[in-house]
Amino acid sequence: MGYYALRVTAGQEKIIADLLKNRIRKLGISVYSILVLEGFKGYILIEADDETVARRIAFQVPNVKGVLPGEISAEEIKKMVEAKPQIFSISKGDIVEVINGPFKGDRAKVVKIDLEKEEATIELLEVTVPIPITTKLSWLKIHQKAEESSDG
Repeated sequence: MGYYALRVTAGQEKIIADLLKNRIRKLGISVYSILVLEGFKGYILIEADDETVARRIAFQVPNVKGVLPGEISAEEIKKMVEAKPQIFSISKGDIVEVINGPFKGDRAKVVKIDLEKEEATIELLEVTVPIPITTKLSWLKIHQKAEESSDG
């Protein structure tokens, strides 16, 4: 018994998992679990007796592109499942540079931070009328900390 990865159309993982579940019931194949992992786009993991079983249930299912050869270890899956807390040193009032997205290269002031969603609301500095923009924290790089910017 092991885990096998099915390559699927990204964004369709849950729909395909339902199709597979129905197919497993219909064919009476012994599959122990179907895993759809949040940060693992474009793949579904199947727990089955062997690779042949994984290939059999994936055969001619829409949006299934194939089965990756070989078994995936439980240790690898554990690494994928474990939540990795992101550590962001950006805080309210910081001057940041946008390093991705439509405002790439612009500097902005951080107005609000939502750590749960990993987002920040920023106001661009080089514009006439500052408009609040919500962006991903990972798209921001600290240019100047709030403590330094309040001095002068």
